[in-house]
Amino acid sequence: MGKYGWIGLVAMAAACGRGGDKATGDERAAVPAAASDAVTGEQLLADIKVLADDSLLGRGPGTLGEERTVAFLEAQFKALGLEPGNPDGSYRQNVPLVGITPDPRAELVVSKGGVSRTLKFKDDVVAWTKHVADSAAIAGSEMVFVGYGVEAPEFEWDDFKGLDVKGKTMVVLVNDPPLTDTTQFGGKAMTYYGRWTYKYEQGQKHGAAAVLIVHETEPAGYPFAVVQGKTGEQFDLVTPDKNLTRSPIEGWITLEQAEALFRLAGQDFGQLKAKAATRDFAPVPLGLSASMTIRNRLRTVDSRNVVAKLIGSDPALKDEYIVYTAHWDHFGVGDPVNGDSIYNGALDNASGTASLLALARGFKALPEPPKRSILFLAVTAEEQGLLGSQYYSVTPLYPLAKTAANINIDGLNLIGRTKDVTVIGMGASALDDYIRDAAQLQGRTIRPDPEPEKGYYYRSDHFNFAKQGVPALYAESGIEVVGQPADYGIKMRQQYVADDYHKPSDDVKANWVLDGAVEDIRLYLTVGYWLAQAGAFPEWRPGNEFKAIRDRQLGR
Repeated sequence: MGKYGWIGLVAMAAACGRGGDKATGDERAAVPAAASDAVTGEQLLADIKVLADDSLLGRGPGTLGEERTVAFLEAQFKALGLEPGNPDGSYRQNVPLVGITPDPRAELVVSKGGVSRTLKFKDDVVAWTKHVADSAAIAGSEMVFVGYGVEAPEFEWDDFKGLDVKGKTMVVLVNDPPLTDTTQFGGKAMTYYGRWTYKYEQGQKHGAAAVLIVHETEPAGYPFAVVQGKTGEQFDLVTPDKNLTRSPIEGWITLEQAEALFRLAGQDFGQLKAKAATRDFAPVPLGLSASMTIRNRLRTVDSRNVVAKLIGSDPALKDEYIVYTAHWDHFGVGDPVNGDSIYNGALDNASGTASLLALARGFKALPEPPKRSILFLAVTAEEQGLLGSQYYSVTPLYPLAKTAANINIDGLNLIGRTKDVTVIGMGASALDDYIRDAAQLQGRTIRPDPEPEKGYYYRSDHFNFAKQGVPALYAESGIEVVGQPADYGIKMRQQYVADDYHKPSDDVKANWVLDGAVEDIRLYLTVGYWLAQAGAFPEWRPGNEFKAIRDRQLGR
């Protein structure tokens, strides 16, 4: 229990108080001051403190922490006078999950002839199965190196070259092939081909027995310690086939162990990695066999998305929606680090969840609701693979064809006001124009992601809306911090990833500066307000990968 106690924290928080590429005219009228003024740093911090307190036990799905988190959010939405977001009259959307906990005594044994090498669970290999079964295993599975595991016909790229990997263990590299040609694979920016989820999807597509990704910190975008956080219970959506079409075993191995295994195979890892960065690469059988058994403890969980709405004022448009999202979950209680076992997730993503409440206060303070309705959606199980937003995107409470846009918030700026705004996936849609114009009202500019190689566009809940065709905006803190050296913003970002990301140390900090967070929330408020007033829906840019999906969705 945190120092305030559960009841005390809730009381404390309560006391603190359709446009194409351009929209014009009244659509860009200034947001009434009462709405912006309703967003305050004091209330924001109070809500974050509740959501990141030890009493919520790290907000793990399927735990007492979930019950308390959902109850708090529901109470706040009710107190603000928002309507239940579920048409059934509740503030909850049930999300059926299965929790799978692997036995940590599992080992990966790799053999060649009479020589074998054992990789220890968590230290050397982090592996799991998404099969809803008591166990999953590979026995003497032939190992093959398939480079980056990419099949991209638009780039004339095929890492498989017709090789049948059914029943085999794929060893793959993380991220995209590192090419100097910026017309290929997005240049420096990661494409979906580089995401670890894509690698496992490739294993499923090709019938592989296992998929093992070689972890390297720079191309992955995070240290191996983050991967080690996946050694406990993992969740997945409940599917009719119990996930049995997926590869039995999925996981990561350390770079050190990969290099040792390649030496055992008589290969040089560095040389093969270099070859994998060429279009002529062909898969390399390693002459190694892999064996591993993972035993599971299973449980089913009815987790919840929390959803509230503000009904629009225009009878002709109120059945169309702007959807704000933020994930309420974190990692719960896990392995202790420096004596702390509660993964509070203060920045990630108590801050984003608190921003939903701040936005709700802003919209409720408007003299009149906007023309379209506003949906505030706090989703579950983002840390387990964007599951809550995935569930909403495939079983939406309101038709996606009636959903104008998604605005997602995953972590606030807590280092001070910035001269700029980082737009993840900049160039994808006309939403860039909205946030650019809103930023200009604050005397700011927008910029693309300074670290596009880390694939942040594919790592938060907006992506599930984009995959279903809905234009989605995901912005983050700028990097030009007012009154600080030019490199301060990037250094603070990198420091957070190294020291606090997905660790118990992601707590409320005494040195947080909230004026930048308030400014950013007001920015998102303006963008959503304009979208809700606009004459037409925002569009994907020509050539965007999601445009065809949206066109079909809207009957074009």
